[in-house]
Order: sequence, then structure tokens, then C-alpha cells
Amino acid sequence: MLEKPKRRKDITRSLAHCKHLDPRYIVPIAPREQHVPEILRLLKNKEAPENCYALSEDDELDGKEVLLADALKEIVGRGMGTFLSCIPGRLAYFEDEEDRSILERSS
Repeated sequence: MLEKPKRRKDITRSLAHCKHLDPRYIVPIAPREQHVPEILRLLKNKEAPENCYALSEDDELDGKEVLLADALKEIVGRGMGTFLSCIPGRLAYFEDEEDRSILERSS
């Protein structure tokens, strides 16, 4: 679905109000840690690599492999629906208009 430009746009537009995350994999981020340096530290502690893949409402970021630190600087606090996939299927960061969360699944 993501390969088709129209379908991808439909999906990325829906990220701002994404309520379809499986709560078993959501790791809440404490309010005092919801800033770029702290989020980066939390992800690095979970073995996130330097690069991540972005699925985002932000057209400049969407569909690109980018430096995790740079991507966080771009999105944190903007309320743009974005997934940063750090370790595919295992570790990601998600932000939308309401929440900031780490998504983690045990291997």
C-alpha cells in the first residue's frame, strides 16, 4: 500500500490521529523526558542505531532513511504524525498530535 503514492498519502495523513497502536508495545515517555536529548538517550539505551526510516506526515521526511538525532529534532513537539523505525519490527518512536511514545517489541 505504501508504494502507491495516493495510498501512501492517505496513510500518512491519518498519522496525526493514529489510534491503532497495540497498547502491549507502547512504552510511555515520562513528561520530563519528552525532549529530543532524553528521547534519543532512551532509544539509544534500547540499542537504536544512528539511522532510522521515517513514515511521516512531513513530506520532507517521509520515506527517507535519516539520522535518528536529526529526525527527532525535526519532529518532536510539532505534532506531526510520524513513525521513526529504528529496528524494523522491534523498536520505533511515534509522535502524533497528542502523544509521544516508544514502541518496543521483544525479539
